[in-house]
Amino acid sequence: MGSRRSPGIPPRPVRVLLPLVLILAWLAAASFGGPTFGKLSSVSSNDQASFLPASAESTEARDWQQKFTDSKALPAIVLLVNEAGIPRRDLPRYAALGQSLQKVDGVQQGDQPTVAGPIPSKDGKAVEFIVPVADTENIKTVVASLRSAVQRSLPAGATAYVSGPAGLTADLVSAFAGIDGILLLVALVAVFVILLLVYRSIILPVLVLLTSVFALTASILVVYAFASWGWIKLSGQSQGILSILVIGAATDYALLLVSRYREALHHTPSKWVALSGALRTAVEPIAASAATVILALLCLLFSDLNSNRSLGPIAAIGIFFALLGALTFLPALLAVFGRAAFWPFRPKLQPDTARQEPATGLEGLSPLWRRTGLLVSRRPRTVWAVSLVILLACGAGLLQLKASGVAQTDLILRQSEAVDGQKAQAEHFDAGTGSPAVVIVPSADADAALAKVKATKGVAAASFYTGPASGAPGSAAQPPVVKDGRVLINATLASEADSAAAEQVVRDLRSSVPDAAPGALVGGVTATALDTNETAQRDLARIIPIVLGVILLILMLLLRSVLAPVLLIASVVLSYGAALGVSALVFNHVFGFPGADASVPLFGFVFLVALGVDYNIFLMTRVREESLALGTRRGILRGLGATGGVITSAGVVLAATFAALGVIPILFLAQIAFIVAFGVLLDTVLVRSLLVPALAYDAGSVIWWPSKLRRKA
Repeated sequence: MGSRRSPGIPPRPVRVLLPLVLILAWLAAASFGGPTFGKLSSVSSNDQASFLPASAESTEARDWQQKFTDSKALPAIVLLVNEAGIPRRDLPRYAALGQSLQKVDGVQQGDQPTVAGPIPSKDGKAVEFIVPVADTENIKTVVASLRSAVQRSLPAGATAYVSGPAGLTADLVSAFAGIDGILLLVALVAVFVILLLVYRSIILPVLVLLTSVFALTASILVVYAFASWGWIKLSGQSQGILSILVIGAATDYALLLVSRYREALHHTPSKWVALSGALRTAVEPIAASAATVILALLCLLFSDLNSNRSLGPIAAIGIFFALLGALTFLPALLAVFGRAAFWPFRPKLQPDTARQEPATGLEGLSPLWRRTGLLVSRRPRTVWAVSLVILLACGAGLLQLKASGVAQTDLILRQSEAVDGQKAQAEHFDAGTGSPAVVIVPSADADAALAKVKATKGVAAASFYTGPASGAPGSAAQPPVVKDGRVLINATLASEADSAAAEQVVRDLRSSVPDAAPGALVGGVTATALDTNETAQRDLARIIPIVLGVILLILMLLLRSVLAPVLLIASVVLSYGAALGVSALVFNHVFGFPGADASVPLFGFVFLVALGVDYNIFLMTRVREESLALGTRRGILRGLGATGGVITSAGVVLAATFAALGVIPILFLAQIAFIVAFGVLLDTVLVRSLLVPALAYDAGSVIWWPSKLRRKA
C-alpha cells in the first residue's frame, strides 16, 4: 500500500507542477516587460496642454491657433547678453547666428526664414531670437543642438541661454531622465535593507523583491501597450509613481502573507499546510486592501485633467499586478524554499501547549506590543484623546499650504539653463516675449478687441497675426490673417509667462475682451497653466467625496459593520490632514519651496487615504478574526500585537519607497514623496498603533454594530 498523504497536503504532481508553472509564467512576463521598461519614455508626454479637457478655454484657443499657424512648433528663446553693451553696428554679426539656428535639425522650416531675430533689447545689452522647434518628439535633442550651435558662434563677451517653452520642456525631460533607472535602484536598495533588518534573512528579502520587480515588469508591459495604442496618456510623473506604488504595495502584501506563513510554520511541520493556511487567512485582507486602492485610484477617472484621469488606470494596473504577484508568484517561491526561505532563523515547530487560549489577549506578544496593548487597555480614552490632539495640532499647518500652482520655472529643483535664461530675459525684455497670450476674436470685432487687449494692464504689446513671415512682435504692416471669420491677436505680457502676475493678466483679458468681441477665446502658455490649476482645484472638491464613499462601502462589506468603518475613515482623513499640515510647514520653512502644484493635495489624498486604510484593514480584519474567538476587547489587543510588527514594517517599506521619489529633481514628485512618506509613518505609528485600537477598545463590541459580533464582549 502507498503512503497516505496528510490532510491539507496536495498530490505530488500538484506540489511540483503548480509552483513550476507559476514561476515560469512570471518569468515569461518579466522577460517581455523588463526590456519594455526603458521604452516607456517613448510613449510618455510632459506637454501640459495635452492634459487639459477639450472644454477648457485654452484648449479651444489652441485648436483655433493651429488653424492659423498649421504648426505645433514650440518656441525656444535664444538669448545673448553682454553687460558691456551690444552696439547696433554689431547686429549683423549676431544675425549670422540666426542663420545657424535655422539650419539645426528639428527647427521649423518654410519658404521664408522662421527664426525671428536678432531682436535687440531697449537697454542695448541683449539680443534674442525666437526659434520655432517643430520636432517636439525629440525636443531634448533639438535644444541640445541649439545650445551647441550657439556656443560655436558665440560673440566674445556674450553669455548665451536657450530658454523659452522649448528650453524648459527639454530641461524637464532631462530631469525625468533618472526615472527609468535611478529611481527604481534607490527604491529597491532601500526596501532590501529594510527587509534584511526585519527578517535577518538573506533569501526572504530577495524573494519579496523578486515578487515586487516581476509585478512591476508585468504592469509595465500592459501600461506600455495601452499608451502606445492611445488608450491612456502617460507622463513622467505617472511613470515614477507607477514604479514606486507597485514596489511598495507588492512588498506590503508580501509582508502580510509571509507573516501569516511564518506564524503557521510554528504550528505545523508541513510547509504546504502552513502555506495553504497562510493564504486562506491572508487572501481576504490583501484582496480587500488592493480593491480599496484600485477603486480609489479609479475614482481619478472623474477628474477633468487628463493627467489625473490617466494616472488612475495606470496605477490601478500596477496595484492589480502587485496583488497577483503576492498571491501567486510569492506563494510559489515559498513552496519551493519552505523553511529555508527564513535561513538562518528558520521558524521552529512549537509544542501545542504554546497555543493555549490567551486570558488577556497580550500573552506571547513581543515586549513592545505588549506594552502598547497594556497602555491601550488601561487608558484607552486618554490614548485616543492625546492622539487626536496631536493630529489636530499637526493639521493646523494646513492654513499655510500654498497649493494654487507654481511657475514652470520652479518645477525643476536643480540648475537649469532655461530657468536661468528666463530670469535673464526678464531683466532686458518684456518677460513674456516668445510665449504670448493668444486671443482669438471674430474678424468683425478685430479692431475693438485689439484696442481692448492693448489697454489691459500687464500687456506690453499686442498685434494681429499676419502670417509666418510677419517679423518681430509689433512690427506687422500686413492685414491680419482671417480663418473661418476669426483673427488671432498675439499679446506679449510684461511678466514671465508662467508667473502669477501673467495668470492675472489672462483673467483680466477673459473678463474684458468679450465685452468688445463676444465669443473671444484667450489661450497660450499662461492660459494653459491657469486652466490646469483651476481644473485641479475643482477635481479635489469632486473626487474626495467619491473616494471616501467607495472606501466606506468596501469597509462595511469587509467588516460587516457600520460604526467601525466610519471610525476608520475618520481616522485616515485626520491622518491625511495632519500629514498635509506638517508638509506645508516643512515646504515653506525648511525646504523653502515657492508653493505646490494644484494636484498635490489630490494625489496625496488618494495615496494616503487608500494606503492608510490598507493598514487599518490589515489590523481590523485580524481584530475581527480574534474577536470571534476571544471577544472584542481581548481580540483588539491580540490583533494589535499580532499585526504590529508586520504593519510597522510595511509602513516603513512604503515610506522608504515613496521617499525614493525625492531623487528625481522635480518639485511635484519631491512634495508627493514627503507627504506620502511622512503620512504613512504617521498613520503606522500613531493612527494604527494607538488611535484606532484605543477608540475601538473604548467603544467595545458596539464597533461591530449592526452585526451579531456586537453581542460578544
